[in-house]
Amino acid sequence: MKKLLLFCGVMLVARLCFAQETFPVNGPWDVRPGQYAFTNANIVTSADQTIANGTLLVKDRIIEGVGAGLTIPKGYVVIDLKGKYIYPGLIDAYTTYGMPEAPRAAFPQGGGFGRIPVYTSTKSGAYGWNEAVKPEMNAKAVFHAEASKAEDFRKNGFTTVQTLIHDGIARGTSAAVTLGDERDNEVMLNDQSAAHYSFTKGTAATNYPSSLMGSIALIRQTYYDAEWYKNQKEEYNISLDDFNKEQSIPQVFEVTDALMVLRANKIAKEFGKQYIFKTDGKEYRRPDAMKATGSSFIIPLTFPEPYDIEDPLDARNISYTQLKDWELAPTNPAAMEKAGINFAITSYGLDKATDFWTNLRSAIDYGLSEKQALRSLTIVPAEMLGIADKTGTLAKGKIASFIITSEGLFKKDNIIYENWVEGRQYVVTRMDVTDLRGNYNLAGDGLQGLTLKISGTPGSYDVNIERNDADSSHVKGTITRSGDMVSIYFDLKNKPTGNIRLNGYITNLSPLAFRGNGIMPDGSDVKWTANYTGPAKLDNKRDQAKVDTAVGKVIYPFGAYGAAQMPKAETVLFKNATVWTNESEGILQNTDVLIANGKIKAIGKNLSDAGAKVIDATGKHLSPGIVDEHSHIAITNGINEGTQAVTAEVRIGDVLNPEDISIYRQLAGGVTTSQILHGSANPIGGQNQVIKHRWGVLAEDLKYQNAPEFIKFALGENVKGSNNNFVNGATLRYPQTRMGVEQVYVDEFTRAKEYNAARLAKGNNVRRDLELDAIVEILDGKRYITCHSYVQSEINMLMHVADSMGFRVNTFTHILEGYKVADKMKARGINGSTFSDWWAYKMEVGEAIPYNGAIMHNEGVNVAFNSDDDEMGRRLNQEAGKAVTYGKVSEEEALKFVTLNPAKMLHIDKWVGSIKPGKDADLVLWSADPLSIYAVVQKTYVDGIPYWDLDQDAANQKTMKADETRIIQKMIAAKNKGAATQRAPGRRPRSEEEDEDDD
Repeated sequence: MKKLLLFCGVMLVARLCFAQETFPVNGPWDVRPGQYAFTNANIVTSADQTIANGTLLVKDRIIEGVGAGLTIPKGYVVIDLKGKYIYPGLIDAYTTYGMPEAPRAAFPQGGGFGRIPVYTSTKSGAYGWNEAVKPEMNAKAVFHAEASKAEDFRKNGFTTVQTLIHDGIARGTSAAVTLGDERDNEVMLNDQSAAHYSFTKGTAATNYPSSLMGSIALIRQTYYDAEWYKNQKEEYNISLDDFNKEQSIPQVFEVTDALMVLRANKIAKEFGKQYIFKTDGKEYRRPDAMKATGSSFIIPLTFPEPYDIEDPLDARNISYTQLKDWELAPTNPAAMEKAGINFAITSYGLDKATDFWTNLRSAIDYGLSEKQALRSLTIVPAEMLGIADKTGTLAKGKIASFIITSEGLFKKDNIIYENWVEGRQYVVTRMDVTDLRGNYNLAGDGLQGLTLKISGTPGSYDVNIERNDADSSHVKGTITRSGDMVSIYFDLKNKPTGNIRLNGYITNLSPLAFRGNGIMPDGSDVKWTANYTGPAKLDNKRDQAKVDTAVGKVIYPFGAYGAAQMPKAETVLFKNATVWTNESEGILQNTDVLIANGKIKAIGKNLSDAGAKVIDATGKHLSPGIVDEHSHIAITNGINEGTQAVTAEVRIGDVLNPEDISIYRQLAGGVTTSQILHGSANPIGGQNQVIKHRWGVLAEDLKYQNAPEFIKFALGENVKGSNNNFVNGATLRYPQTRMGVEQVYVDEFTRAKEYNAARLAKGNNVRRDLELDAIVEILDGKRYITCHSYVQSEINMLMHVADSMGFRVNTFTHILEGYKVADKMKARGINGSTFSDWWAYKMEVGEAIPYNGAIMHNEGVNVAFNSDDDEMGRRLNQEAGKAVTYGKVSEEEALKFVTLNPAKMLHIDKWVGSIKPGKDADLVLWSADPLSIYAVVQKTYVDGIPYWDLDQDAANQKTMKADETRIIQKMIAAKNKGAATQRAPGRRPRSEEEDEDDD
């Protein structure tokens, strides 16, 4: 007791000595430092060094020495740890500890009918125009220590965290703080540890951006604006000023998945940055691509709980992606380690603080090494946050932040006893409380032949009672403890039956012994004793069972119809096919086609190649791959950035989703190339992207490099907001009339000409404007226009504006009144990409006719049929057949409507659209005439790679079904073993990122 009082007194003195020098003290000033010597400890100074029987010296807040055989100076309080462990305090590199919740902006409301649009910032002050860009926010200015949350962190062994304002696209700076209970001023280790970014605008009231591509464009434009701002004298902008100041500190970018990492990394490369990525823990899906970024990562331990799917109906609502992710998510840290990626581990995102160690040990079970786990929780985050000179390892001169544990930190039964934060002690579990774990002989009247087994961890003991006689039994019990007093409850189920309640106390510490009184099931009193016989052995089934770490393979893409191995280009000889060449040779009967190295090598009779795979195409048809001029598949988080009249700065190429199931489904319909367009929400929309349907590749590899640049324009109801809900009192987005649409075009091209002239002037400091850059590219003939159109008058209007402003419309898409203006289109060389027979689905298509395509074709316009729909894209061959029905177009010309003609529109007919030696080996093998409704695609090749094979698909479906069944059984088994579960969703989710339809 005297030692305990002395220790408490010393601790009080230590607390006083930490008072901040600039703050007054109400009372006597005590400057005596806290001095401690922790002896006889296993000191893990870092992941690479452990000192056995070592000593750690602490003076005030600082480590004075660490090693074996150190001389303890006079005046130090000696704490004998008797073989316990000391580890560096853990560091959480991503938290919102001590941050106020970001208040959502009070969005202006209009007459009860919805939100009023906000076009520029409503924030008072000399800030930037967009509220989502807020680099002026500093965590240090709003940080306030939170005792209860700090305690939760300390219980898990954390002594230091990075804290940030989790709001906006540019989020300002974070701070690295310790988890002590001192003043906010005293716990600050680095007041600007990093600058933070995301793709999510958070609480910003401004409308823009409303899409992922808008967020990316805003970030890109902000970098250019900040560079311009350095050399201008026209304005003062707090946001741009602070943005520039923050470029010299670490840059942390929060993303949601591996594909988002690659999108952000593309921005980093463009501007010479190196981001640290805070992710959602799904990097295991693309570890090689993550490694290639050269970045460090902060990864969570947010492993999904198994779904409760014993009911087969519930199981039907779980996607294959969700099943695979549940099984593979715990492998993510190990996959990162195996790939050689530098990463820190964060507790951010966990539902409960107590899940941290459960999930971390699960990650270790799945292959994460203990050495890497410790690095990822100590020195790696310390280096990321610029505090490695202060913490992250135990060394002389560093701050005294460490934890004391019962054994190895990652052992299941390890106990964190104390957490020392900057030399201040925080007790997690009292070291002076005896550990009760072990086996005991339990005896008393009616309690003969019993063994009491106590396992688990202090504070969460597991109790088992065994009887090894003729009436053998094995039952579970419970134990509670208060100081030296214990209460034990159990039911032997037989002789006697009923609850036995024992109360007693510790009578001896070495070896442990108990005695006391109890109540038997019949109400009679009993005296009992329990004497320690040895350590508890884990012999019940739950403790003996090893974690099932066998998992399925990662597939590409990660979802339905993905494969563990990507298909390779083949040398293939198609024999005796009916070949639709789309060239002057026309349709060739009983003809061979040889492909090699991704190209068409030869066409003719009796071809041979010793190394080729031979496909007997007798009775089958071989056509060029279908080209869809107008598609909205494979887009992530929004096909429209419709918040402004002109959003030419946004790029579909920034948001391609290579895991959209529509790519695979359309391969099954023979589609090999598509133009992925921005939507039609504004007169001038975003930049389009031509892709090849390469199923399973990364987003950048979808892009068809031979294709030129395109942009989406639009006319009609959509762009003037005819179908928008009007809000009383709102300033609605311009334009609201068709007259206004025309003026948008005139204004934009006038501005672009003036902008380009100014940029070309020698010595200029004109701000680079990504929106106007795209318009200048149109004027320079480097970017082609695809224009959504319906009504004759508007089509005439845009042709007139183009004539007067000096640009050209490449393609009118939809163009359902094209039959009225075909002669004018022909005269200007404008293409027409229309629907086969759509009409009467809204007012402005009231005069559409199914003969439209044929009439334009007969007038000499280059005509294509497009899908504008993920489902229609699977049947474009049948759409082409309608040109034969409506207008008597020949079958050969009709097939060109979905192959060669759209290739010409996209200026890629040199490489695709027909079967000719030297062109890309984009081929489709059909079971019958490709215009027939009975024709089935048997094989689809893109660049000579078989991305679709009917027979292989059938085999893949069986494999996928078997894998689904295996994982479902594994989930059910996890539930039966006591794992917490989550409810199955009410319906199976749509394939990832299948966004709203728009034309």
